[in-house]
Amino acid sequence: MKLVDEFKSFAMKGNVVDMAVGIIIGAAFGKIVSSVVADIIMPPLGLLLGGVNFTDLKLVMKAATDVSPAVTWNYGNFLQVTFDFIIVAFAVFMLIKAINAAKKKEEAAPSAPPAVPKEEILLTEIRDLLKK
Repeated sequence: MKLVDEFKSFAMKGNVVDMAVGIIIGAAFGKIVSSVVADIIMPPLGLLLGGVNFTDLKLVMKAATDVSPAVTWNYGNFLQVTFDFIIVAFAVFMLIKAINAAKKKEEAAPSAPPAVPKEEILLTEIRDLLKK
């Protein structure tokens, strides 16, 4: 029973839950970026390059026969995944850059002067009374 309690304590820590949420959102974000690259960016790029569909680019290493399928080197799919990665990495970089800029502004903002302790206020009042 102790092992179950330890696991429950571990799983309910804030960092683990935050990490799980981040992974889930990251996976969904990856699908969105893949769609943006595959459906929005790559078709015009392929059109500019003469109607090339990157995912169809491949090098046939061994032609298909009646018995076995063709052996191909699918470098177009690799290019597609590489473009996905570059766009995701750039988006994450811009997000981190924005967060860091917000933190710097927060740190640079002048804070209110610290509150004067009660003892100091009382001592000031006593000093003023003694002067009178």
